[in-house]
Amino acid sequence: MSVSKRVSTRKLFTDDPHEHPFYAARQALRRHATGGNILIGATVLALIVANIPAINTLYFDFWNQGVRLQVGDFNIFSHSGHPMTVLEFINDALMAIFFFSIGLEIKREILVGELSSFKQALLPIVGAIGGMAMPVFIYWLFANGTDYADGAAIPMATDIAFSLGVLTMLGSRVPVSLKIFLTTLAVVDDIGGIVVIAAFYSTHIEVMFLVYAAILLGVLLLGSVMHIKSKIFYLTIGGVVWFLFLNSGVHPTIAGVLVAFCVPATPVFAPKRYVRMIRSAISHFNQEDDEKLSQRTILDKMQMNWLKEIESASDKVISPLQELEDSLHPIVNNLIVPLFAFANAGILLLGLDPATMVEGISLAIICGLVGGKFLGILGFSWLTVKLHLAPMPEGTNWKMMASIAMLGGIGFTVSLFIANLSFSGLSPHMAYLLDHAKLGIVVGSLLSGVLGYLLLHHFLPKKGEIGLENEKNEETEKKRA
Repeated sequence: MSVSKRVSTRKLFTDDPHEHPFYAARQALRRHATGGNILIGATVLALIVANIPAINTLYFDFWNQGVRLQVGDFNIFSHSGHPMTVLEFINDALMAIFFFSIGLEIKREILVGELSSFKQALLPIVGAIGGMAMPVFIYWLFANGTDYADGAAIPMATDIAFSLGVLTMLGSRVPVSLKIFLTTLAVVDDIGGIVVIAAFYSTHIEVMFLVYAAILLGVLLLGSVMHIKSKIFYLTIGGVVWFLFLNSGVHPTIAGVLVAFCVPATPVFAPKRYVRMIRSAISHFNQEDDEKLSQRTILDKMQMNWLKEIESASDKVISPLQELEDSLHPIVNNLIVPLFAFANAGILLLGLDPATMVEGISLAIICGLVGGKFLGILGFSWLTVKLHLAPMPEGTNWKMMASIAMLGGIGFTVSLFIANLSFSGLSPHMAYLLDHAKLGIVVGSLLSGVLGYLLLHHFLPKKGEIGLENEKNEETEKKRA
């Protein structure tokens, strides 16, 4: 979202959401940070359960159970005629909802958020590009010519829930501009992950399924142009598009993103019309009604109609895109992503040679996440600022930026997702590579998180210094005014 002048840190945290331009970004920060705590718990629980001899067999066998939702002989949860397993259902169906929510967030950011202003978004965009390119390059240096070279995209992701969860631990010491830099960087990172999944993780392509899916996507776009605001319309047709992608050879999570881009971002009622309708409905309530309404009483028919008008207008002033994004965030952050982590982060550590963490695919991923992300984000950001292409985030310095770059190495969710796509074979060797890839992701993300937190704790202003900095900012704003 573009602003004509800089806003002081204190003003960004006023109670009135209309007084600060980063209200939507702050709401996203709160949502992701809360989900990050649940995600950490799910990951730890998976590692514990997977290594308890009495129950780990049940844990690993459960994910291979078949899933069916049948109408007659037709199973909706089937892939090429075969029922999906529980793990495939989580990774291909539930994660399609995750990517659908990401698609909604990306579209909103492009229309009215941090990606709507090229100048404002340039620094995190370039930082994200460096943060994707450098880890892939470092991984390639380790993996070139090996049997795990196909996993080069694994360390390119930044997990927004985990990384913002770490920032939340530092409270008000973190400048808002730094939080928004990391949020925007993670969104661009997600775009890169989506492109990689679409381009490199498709199998044998069934063209007719894609043709049918394209026709339905065209119907969704037509519905958006014709101002169809029904969420059921987009979700129902979107579900069919997902099924067609599932059986087409293109990864079905891509369907979630494409359907999200078709959801309209404009409300039925303009805000001005909405306010007029509310005033008109409220005006029917007279002062004489105050005494009656102060008690718990049944409303009369006319009062119910007036209140229903307000309720209906309130639904129509929020765009389908914003309403779906807001409704899905709790489900995605508090259920789908933690369930994905619980299903995929379980690594059998019993009998595992600790030396394997510093060799092979584990080492390549750890170096990519910890070293590659740090060098890529910081190096590309530094170059962008030095070339005067974009300014530094307000109230920050290069020590803070270096700390954020280190935090960018937390690549948990999407890294696990890409690891599953890279080594999805049933052979023992593929299972070995997948387990060690997961180990590298967990260790690399943990190292990046701990180091990023320690650096931020050391370089961020202390609590006593924040008030002085805010006062200086306010004095500067007064002089500019």
